[in-house]
Amino acid sequence: MTLLGDAAHLMPPSGEGANLAMYDGSELGNAIAAHPNDTEAALARYEEEMFARSAAEAVDAAAMLEICFGAEAPRSLVAFLSNHQPE
Repeated sequence: MTLLGDAAHLMPPSGEGANLAMYDGSELGNAIAAHPNDTEAALARYEEEMFARSAAEAVDAAAMLEICFGAEAPRSLVAFLSNHQPE
């Protein structure tokens, strides 16, 4: 048994939940396809990558939570939106 999507990513909501869930499902499918006769190996591969990926997302989510609801809000949110340049 393993988790994916929001169930696997305990963090403040940052708007990435559905994206992470779809990506997790895709990566889990890839891991199972790469290890068709070894479910445990597939799960281990998926979870190792998922935990590293979700750690980075958790940092971003915490920063966004602070921007939206921290001591400097709403000024911090206005500044974030005003200074954000498309990549």
